[in-house]
Amino acid sequence: MTITTTSLMSLREFFSDYQILICFNGPISTTLIGEIGSALKEHIESNHAPELEVMDVFSVYIEMSQNIRNYATSHGFSDAESSATVVIAAAEAGHYAVCAGNLVEMEDGKALLKRIHELANCDKAQLKMLYKQQLRQPHSQTPGQGAGLGLIEIARRSTQPMEASLDPLETGRAFFSLRAII
Repeated sequence: MTITTTSLMSLREFFSDYQILICFNGPISTTLIGEIGSALKEHIESNHAPELEVMDVFSVYIEMSQNIRNYATSHGFSDAESSATVVIAAAEAGHYAVCAGNLVEMEDGKALLKRIHELANCDKAQLKMLYKQQLRQPHSQTPGQGAGLGLIEIARRSTQPMEASLDPLETGRAFFSLRAII
């Protein structure tokens, strides 16, 4: 299947309806993460957003994207398997939605969902305490053992509890999606 001028118009309307500022779908490299991040930062700054808000959106985007890249690398995923879907959109009340999704092993996805639900039930003071506790923990050298400090940091920067989903695939893997409102 290839895109046509008609489907491009439909895609444009979809992006407009959902106020999508930046969208990427495909294999993601460290260089690409940086380039998209720079474009995102410039776009938000051009809207005269407060510096703290710009940095929060940028930081959450970088954290999500690097987590995807690190996970795919640590699991030896091919380019097709390491594809990421990253969307940054305007959200209600002047906030931004930072969303990212990727292929994961089912058990890893279940553990991640559990952790996100735990963090979603924490208030700002509890998140700060968890962050400080995690800082004192020895850094894990085990590949793919993320979802620690970075995930807590995303929760701390979010204005609402994070939302996540896990869609099972026929391969025994799943597509994991995460959404943070900044």
